[in-house]
Amino acid sequence: MRTAPVDAALKAATLSEALPYMKRYAGKTIVVKYGGHAMGDTNLADLFARDVVLLKQVGINPIVVHGGGPQIGQMLERLKIKSSFIDGLRVTDQATVEIVEMVLSGSINKELAAAVNRAGGRAIGLSGKDADLIRARKLTRKRADPDSHIEKVLDLGFVGEPYAVDAPVLEYFVKSDIIPVIAPIGVGTEGETYNINADTAAGAVAAAVKAARLLLLTDVAGVLDGDKKLVQELAVADAKAMIANGTISGGMIPKVETCVEAVEGGVEAAVIIDGRVPHAILLELFAEGAGTLIRRRKSGPRAAPRRG
Repeated sequence: MRTAPVDAALKAATLSEALPYMKRYAGKTIVVKYGGHAMGDTNLADLFARDVVLLKQVGINPIVVHGGGPQIGQMLERLKIKSSFIDGLRVTDQATVEIVEMVLSGSINKELAAAVNRAGGRAIGLSGKDADLIRARKLTRKRADPDSHIEKVLDLGFVGEPYAVDAPVLEYFVKSDIIPVIAPIGVGTEGETYNINADTAAGAVAAAVKAARLLLLTDVAGVLDGDKKLVQELAVADAKAMIANGTISGGMIPKVETCVEAVEGGVEAAVIIDGRVPHAILLELFAEGAGTLIRRRKSGPRAAPRRG
């Protein structure tokens, strides 16, 4: 059935308006962290896969890093394995890390790669352990005792932080038509398996490949100011100030810190966007933006194309 002329004209106009942005990112690498509730919505997952394929088709090189916290929690509950969190990080003992790897590198990773393939792309599922892609070390957290004020080291088990990403491995995919889909599992110097926060893993990958953009798909519109209004763009210095004065708080802090570290590591800009919005990636890259963009310096008045 043919599209009505008016609808067809609107689609054509939209494509025409997107052309400058497509040219802007042609040949560039975009790292997308996919997670949150969007992963549990079949319709959104299919749209996400189609959008990733579209990026590849127009000459952009997408790299997908995915999370899977809710799915891990469900599996641990089914297996009656108790789990706890410290500062938003899942304490991961030996039994837990085996389940984490099974869920992230197994079912989720392969389902997402298969969705991209169904959408017409060629995806390959990887974990950070493949080819030693993401080398990690044990992550430590310190907390002062409220009574003695003595700082104690908290043991998070097999929770890791990436210290090296093998960018040349990813270059093989960039030069091909294959889209890498990466589970945030790292490998230690002795072959240990480490559970890495997906945002952190995506930031490390983006910095390693010097991506044009790091997109963190989350469950909120972006960074909000003191009046709870969306902040469309932040300089790194402003982002740090908003964390220091408490405007940015709670679970948004590690996301913003990941963006800042990625930008300081060589990524042109990082964006926190709402993954629950259909075609959020396309709205961000090929229109006037959909979330909070963080880069070294602000680009000036909002009227100027911030995506340049």
